[in-house]
Amino acid sequence: MRLPSRSLRTGLLLGAAFTAGVALGPASGVIGRHLGIEPAWAQDSSRADTYRLLTLFGDVFERVRAEYVEPVADRDLVENAINGMLTGLDPHSNYMNAKSFRDMQVQTRGEFGGLGIEVTQDNGFIKVISPIDDTPASRAGVKAGDLILALDGKTVQGLSLNDAVDRMRGPPNSRITLTIRRENADKPLELSMQREVIHIQVVRQRLDGGDIAYLRLTSFNEQTDSSLKRALEQLKQQSGNHLKAIVLDLRNNPGGLLDQAVAVSDDFVDHGEIVSTRARHTEDSQRWNAKGDEITDLPMVVLINGGSASASEIVAGALQDHHRAVLLGTRSFGKGSVQTVIPLPGNGAMRLTTARYYTPSGRSIQGLGIAPDVEVQASREDTPRFGPEREADLNHVLTNSGGTPQDQGAPPRSDLPAVAKDIPGKPPEGFPAFDPAKPDTDFQLQQALVLARAMASQKRAAAN
Repeated sequence: MRLPSRSLRTGLLLGAAFTAGVALGPASGVIGRHLGIEPAWAQDSSRADTYRLLTLFGDVFERVRAEYVEPVADRDLVENAINGMLTGLDPHSNYMNAKSFRDMQVQTRGEFGGLGIEVTQDNGFIKVISPIDDTPASRAGVKAGDLILALDGKTVQGLSLNDAVDRMRGPPNSRITLTIRRENADKPLELSMQREVIHIQVVRQRLDGGDIAYLRLTSFNEQTDSSLKRALEQLKQQSGNHLKAIVLDLRNNPGGLLDQAVAVSDDFVDHGEIVSTRARHTEDSQRWNAKGDEITDLPMVVLINGGSASASEIVAGALQDHHRAVLLGTRSFGKGSVQTVIPLPGNGAMRLTTARYYTPSGRSIQGLGIAPDVEVQASREDTPRFGPEREADLNHVLTNSGGTPQDQGAPPRSDLPAVAKDIPGKPPEGFPAFDPAKPDTDFQLQQALVLARAMASQKRAAAN
């Protein structure tokens, strides 16, 4: 994948969100000289305004150094200022110090220490995008949409996202208690869990009825595409090479690496565009096309929900626009932006939003999400919303622009099997409570299997 040339960059990310000190003398002059700003710029009103603002920053910096109630390290002040500058742009730009940058690199390789939870920040609290399967967080009952109010009894308000993540991480076998606010709960919940080394199993698979491949992707890291191919090959062998359809589960998958989203889409699409990105500078815009490396043409159903974000939405959008799969579930999260990781002096890095992405039909899903072709709720209860649950609910959210008109949506479907009209939108009365260990209690999955079998039958009939 060709990376944009305007600056040194290590990769494009689409995941949910998770600081080199200087000593200044007379602050305004030092800052101005470092940035190449001279008093002569006063002749240009725009540059003069910039200089005055940098002077203001220097004055505040010096006043805090001299008069804050306790001594503060210069590094902390500058790093906080940088992070504030970035987090004020949108929910996904932020600054990473050397430790945070190393942690991010380890995480994208698929192994890291902590609780196994994807988070972002909103209104001073930490919002759960998704717990990762079979981790301390998921076993303790953390759910997508939870707001973390406190860690070991200490409020997270006033903490940066990086600081909060650092506190959640720690030595394996050490314990931590999360205070959580959840929709439809009368009071905050206290969830205690034990930290451990998180080995992300990015693909989970099983065979349903001997001929339907169920594949769940939990994230998009460096191992996702290769793991998916291995899992599908194993299921083919297990079925005696008699697979009839695929159910790809992207629910609560918060995203990850753009190149992995492209690779997974390419596994199921044999031609045409997969995704395009449009940046501020035209030369940095890019487009990815299928390479003809499709590994199967079996009928597909893709499961999505409000926890399906970014890279998950790229895959879902590509398969939907190409009519390669039928999407079932609820509307996705709506993160249609691309973040570039730019290394900085001192071994830290900045994660900066540099582009919007667009599905093959030209849709921007930023703030909107992807609507499923067949809407099916996970439960009967219409619980009242508490706090943000979609990209559009976050602060400083990026606008939706540049795509096809929003009212056009995805290309209309005329190829759905007749059974799609009969699939109920909610579980019936008395349907058992969801238990992750019992697939028959997963109502959305059960409807996806019904649809997948109908699509397989439709394909066989068309071939005869």
